Amino acid sequence: MTAFRVSIFLAFAIIIGVPFALRPDAARDGNTAAGRTLVVITPHVPQIRTEFALAFDRWHRREHGEGVRIDYRVPGGTSEIVKQLESQYAAAAKAGFFDFADPANPTAAAGTIPFDVMFGGGSYDHTRVRDGVKVQVAGTERRIPMSIPAGFAPDILEGWFGDNSVGAQQLYDPGQYWIGTALSGFGIVYNADLYARLRLPAPTSFEDLTRPELMGLVVLADPRQSGSVTTTLDSILSNHGWDEGWRIIREMCANSRSFTNSATKPPIDVSAGEAAAGLAIDFYGRGQSQAVLARGQDPATARVGYVDPRGTVYIDADPISILRAGPSPDLARRFIEFLMTDEAQALWQFPAASDPASASNPIGAGGERMGPLRSELRRMPVRRAMYADATYRRAMIDGADPFELASKVKPAGWRSGIGIMMGAFAIDIAREQRDAWRALWTARRDPRFPADVREEMETLFYAFPETTLADGRVLAFTPETFKDVRGVWRDPAAQARCEIEYTAFHRRNYRRVVELAGRSAGDGRADDPAGVGAVPPNDSRADRR
Repeated sequence: MTAFRVSIFLAFAIIIGVPFALRPDAARDGNTAAGRTLVVITPHVPQIRTEFALAFDRWHRREHGEGVRIDYRVPGGTSEIVKQLESQYAAAAKAGFFDFADPANPTAAAGTIPFDVMFGGGSYDHTRVRDGVKVQVAGTERRIPMSIPAGFAPDILEGWFGDNSVGAQQLYDPGQYWIGTALSGFGIVYNADLYARLRLPAPTSFEDLTRPELMGLVVLADPRQSGSVTTTLDSILSNHGWDEGWRIIREMCANSRSFTNSATKPPIDVSAGEAAAGLAIDFYGRGQSQAVLARGQDPATARVGYVDPRGTVYIDADPISILRAGPSPDLARRFIEFLMTDEAQALWQFPAASDPASASNPIGAGGERMGPLRSELRRMPVRRAMYADATYRRAMIDGADPFELASKVKPAGWRSGIGIMMGAFAIDIAREQRDAWRALWTARRDPRFPADVREEMETLFYAFPETTLADGRVLAFTPETFKDVRGVWRDPAAQARCEIEYTAFHRRNYRRVVELAGRSAGDGRADDPAGVGAVPPNDSRADRR
């Protein structure tokens, strides 16, 4: 073996060794001594990891006569997991461990990659795992799909899922490169106490977050740093259409208190009373609601609520993928079989054994009441049968049926514009936008305000900037021109230039809105009408960033 090959091998050994060196103590995640080990890389929280480790061991002992432990690896969020997998597969290929005799199906010995499955994330992330990583091997570009088909018979899939759809989304990859295990909604988290003090009904639609009473009381994650909030905003655009969708997003932003760099933060801020509402993925919202419940309290009375706006919310699968060249593909397949059982699906939504409400949980195949032992997970099961069975439905903590709630509108393809435009018209000039929003509402509420000036303010507030193409053409930002504008952004330097120009455009417009309001008011400032931007009593917010 040449020195170069030795160095490649050593580098690969380091890459695959780090996860083993940093793996958590298995006992902390609820594993017990067992004959076999399943290695799972996951973004799931400890409560999910513990409940599924314990339940899989029980099921495996009953069905296969031996115990099994799960060795969880948690390097970070889903993006970090995908990057780590890409690094490992690329290193293994460069070290010569993959055979490309069949370029469409490269093979390597079991255990070349130290993980059996990737458990958790979204369908987008698992599709990236399916599509794999491109590597240069002996001067030739090769692609390694990082997952393999699960290989279940069509009648088994039919029994698990029925129709492969939830709204406009799929429940599993048609090639079985990923299989949905639970469902995720992208909706609204809100503080019921603050809503009561504002005398507002609980939100039921995304448009409810544009109400002027919520000025300074909405918290949002930056879509440039959060895939889940981007999915939520994409659903607003696709379901409401270009003009109405952008209007809702812009007004929602104008009501913002702050923009966070993490999708986990809005539910925490809402729970603490720092904001009245925000956008959240369902298990963050419901998880925070669960965290603040008193023992024995009815979840419907919690001060933190979560809602999936009916018909406009995207519901996405939370999948599992069997990883190519993992240590135990047969055990990985058994884990998927377990995840599709009624007892595993019940873990997502039934009361925990520590909750008195669990006394009415249905009895499972093992003769015990189904549901988690310690933690209530507040996730939505993926199987339709769980919602169709009246006994199961009554046992669920949350009454949401994702198959009834899900939007049937397919994404319009505008997702890539959200971060760039929202950064320019809201996040990077938040104070200017809020000032303009307040001035605009002052004009709207004042019957004496000149109509022509108000119309000019409206036009300025909602306007979009133009984009100059390399050939000198100048394009408005419209559905018809979106692909051409997006093409400009593919050049990083051009994108940076556009972002600067867009931000300057919106800053000028917002300042002009405030100026027009001041001139018409006669004293340079616009009075705040009663109820607009009102801060609840005893509010401690000192920062209006």
